[in-house]
Amino acid sequence: MRSKLFVPASRPALFTKALASAADAISFDLEDAVEENSKPAARTALQTLFKDDLSAHHKLIVVRINAIDTPHCLVDLDAVVCSATHTVNIPMVEDPDTIRAIAVELERLERARGLTRPIGILVNIESPKGLRRAAELACAHPRVVGLQIGFGDLLAPLGIVSCEPAALQAVRVAVRFAAGEAGIHAYDGAFVDIANPEAFKLDAQAAQRLGFSGKSCIHPTQIALANEVFRPSDAAIAHAVRVLEATRQKLAEGVGAFVVDGRLIDGPFITEAEHTVALARRLGLLT
Repeated sequence: MRSKLFVPASRPALFTKALASAADAISFDLEDAVEENSKPAARTALQTLFKDDLSAHHKLIVVRINAIDTPHCLVDLDAVVCSATHTVNIPMVEDPDTIRAIAVELERLERARGLTRPIGILVNIESPKGLRRAAELACAHPRVVGLQIGFGDLLAPLGIVSCEPAALQAVRVAVRFAAGEAGIHAYDGAFVDIANPEAFKLDAQAAQRLGFSGKSCIHPTQIALANEVFRPSDAAIAHAVRVLEATRQKLAEGVGAFVVDGRLIDGPFITEAEHTVALARRLGLLT
């Protein structure tokens, strides 16, 4: 998910436009973007949408449910567990048991509804305790497919300025290593200054340099910027292809470390090249 566009589930008029966008994923939000009294209608709107075949849109469908300590959480799951949903996004997670409880409920509903593809879990890191336990959360269950930062909830209560680079990068490093321990993706949080695309791009680049896979978008104008930042550059793809070509030759010769484009290449850099080529192929940048 280079780009994941948030769409309030209470605004069905936006659904068609969002699905037609260039975003890799659409995150239908039942939590913060939906006022308390509107949550039942929002769930119904998603159920209506999910009756259609959404596969032609080639989107990853994510639903952000309400937190487990609210009366809405299990009702949300009951409403959205279906073949259309690929991932549920859990907010305000601080305890691995929360993830395991959601996983049990997902399994129960999937079994009851005859679903064969398991629904993944995207875990929000948006509190000091959640950040401290991020690796535990990432490793809590095989259904966890990624960690996602919620900068607003994490930083604002602490009086940390939302755009403070030192804080942003410290959080990103911690989340990226936690996700790395579990072998899953890390996704950057939203950038709220919609009218400042250049700042959005710089913010996304800061995350990309730390190995993040993508970024949340809260406005359609941010989608193209995220897709650009989180795609491998043409130069990086070409270098990765050369690395893999050299790898085949050198390993056949019994050489484990060698030079490509003036850079020393060995095991971890071969793995990096494999990941770059795989991503480029998924994006249609390589055949």
